[in-house]
Amino acid sequence: MTSNIYKWYLIGLSFVIFHLSFSPARAQFNTDRLINVGRSALYYEDYVLSIQYFNQAISAKPYLYEPWFYRGVAKFYLDDFGGAEADCTEAIRINPYITGIYELRGLCRIRQKKYSDAITDYDKALQYDPSNQGFWYNRVLCRIQDKDFEGAHHDLDSMTVRWKKYAPAFSLKADVFIQQGDTLKGAEWLDKSLEIDPYNGDAWTVRAAISLSRRQWRDAEQQLGKAIHLKPKVVGNYINRALARYYINNLRGAMQDYDKAIDLDPNNFIGHYNRAQLRVQVGDDNRAILDFDYILQHEPNDVMARFNRALLRDRTGDLRGAIDDYSRVIDMYPNFWTGLHYRARCYRRLGMTAKAEMDEFRIFKAQMDKHLGIQPRLKKHQMRKQSDIDLDKYNQLVVADEQTVEHEYNSAWRGKVQNRKVETQLMAMYQLGFAQYDNGVNTFQAFDTEVERFNRTQAAGRQLFLSCSQRSLTQEELEENFKLVETLTQAITGKRTVAESLPLLLLRAVAYAKAQNFDDAMSDLTLCIQADSTCALAYWQRAVCQTMVNEFNASQGIDVQLKNARAMDDFNQAIRLHSGSAFLLYDRANLYAARKEYSKAIADYTAALKINPRLAEAYFNRGYARIMANQKSEGIRDLSRAGELGLYEAYSVIKQFSAEK
Repeated sequence: MTSNIYKWYLIGLSFVIFHLSFSPARAQFNTDRLINVGRSALYYEDYVLSIQYFNQAISAKPYLYEPWFYRGVAKFYLDDFGGAEADCTEAIRINPYITGIYELRGLCRIRQKKYSDAITDYDKALQYDPSNQGFWYNRVLCRIQDKDFEGAHHDLDSMTVRWKKYAPAFSLKADVFIQQGDTLKGAEWLDKSLEIDPYNGDAWTVRAAISLSRRQWRDAEQQLGKAIHLKPKVVGNYINRALARYYINNLRGAMQDYDKAIDLDPNNFIGHYNRAQLRVQVGDDNRAILDFDYILQHEPNDVMARFNRALLRDRTGDLRGAIDDYSRVIDMYPNFWTGLHYRARCYRRLGMTAKAEMDEFRIFKAQMDKHLGIQPRLKKHQMRKQSDIDLDKYNQLVVADEQTVEHEYNSAWRGKVQNRKVETQLMAMYQLGFAQYDNGVNTFQAFDTEVERFNRTQAAGRQLFLSCSQRSLTQEELEENFKLVETLTQAITGKRTVAESLPLLLLRAVAYAKAQNFDDAMSDLTLCIQADSTCALAYWQRAVCQTMVNEFNASQGIDVQLKNARAMDDFNQAIRLHSGSAFLLYDRANLYAARKEYSKAIADYTAALKINPRLAEAYFNRGYARIMANQKSEGIRDLSRAGELGLYEAYSVIKQFSAEK
């Protein structure tokens, strides 16, 4: 009897603490919590939600620089560079001694092409951190964009003295010389850069551009081959290597490069145009027409592509189509005698003699002595700039007006989220939510008996579902979620004990988690567990929330081993209470895999698949775990099965791992 009284005393006490901890007055001023939750949402790419939390922190304490700064980060990722710049400016006004704010504002200004202002930011950042290599590098790039080549040389001289093994500085030095027209010095500095770092793809690209400008085709092909090996997704490298291969008579290799360039960038003008010209040369007229069709769909006024298609239609017997194309070219260039000659020939073949004679008379009257031959073959060592509209060059390969290499700015922010996603190959954990699961191909209800029992017995008016695709919320959905939290809080306040409010607490925990507020979610779930130690859903959801908090904390350099152990304990307890759940086993397997305990992860995924053989995510993650455990063939087989079940991301992962030696 005494122990029961003591137990209910603890529950009542925790309920009182719960009310005090989450009263509106405390929440209004707990800006540290708001900032931390906002940063967590930022980490999970829920930028709109993170802005809402930082807005609240700014409203409560506008004199803190952190919420202004982090709101600027969120806006930066949303491509609102003007808004991000304004937030950084306010953060600097409050605290002008944080170099990271100058760095972010500099990047925002770069994206808006305000290079002089960005240079000012990097000047200030370097006052506080003069040894920051990235700041020096970005300032040089801004000077180059501003055509301040002397300033760029001055900075680069300092960099090459301070960092004698920093190859990008030598490569940039070469780039400045090339832009000044001194390719000889440019080549010398590039060679120095490649001696230090032969794995710099951008340096090989620039070196190849010099070789192309000197018509050193074989050197250019080799250099571009190295650039492509190091950076296989750069479209311009394939376009330029195709050109080099063409001039050394490697037409098959050139065609393969154009195919690859178009595969990477389906709208690439030069790729389609030059591939069409190569197809003409090898007699593949019908497929050449397809390339010109594509160009003219997107650029209907491109006279060179239209005239080439007219010639091909003429050659393949589509005379009326050829006449239509010839006529549109002649309308734009009435004195284009070659076009008049070809159109007249089409008219005659169709028996339209009167129209043919009219075209022929126009030619005779203007150019009595001009000799007109058949279409010449594609001539070697000829190419035209993309902007060059000279119809006599209709059968020449096209090159870009300017050969440029895009340099990447050094940044703590650029690619940060993307890198995390590349490293994290696993599909996410299943967790409780308010919407049915949608994997992008189909929508279905992930059925679980405990979730179904909760939905039948609780009377809070909201259904719970299992899902592992927690997408970011829209502004309207965010407002609805915050209103739901308020409604549930009012309902909880009206209950006498935690036990009575247990369903409401669980629902509010789910709403908190949906808003990336995992700490408050775990507080509610802890109260649920204290009130009912057999509530498997509370252990389950708390474990998921803890793993998400741990992932964020680990990204900040915090040791999370103990917290991971806590999450594992919750999963183990949930499985003891609800052993028949494939989704619970799947989630625990994810935690094992995250800890690189792949054999245990594979065992749990296998157990989950025995219960639910159509759980596509389990096949996907078991495939990844098996590959990490050096069971490549079994892993690829699992990924293939995941693809069959609708997770088409599996095929890109199969391609990635199949290509690896």
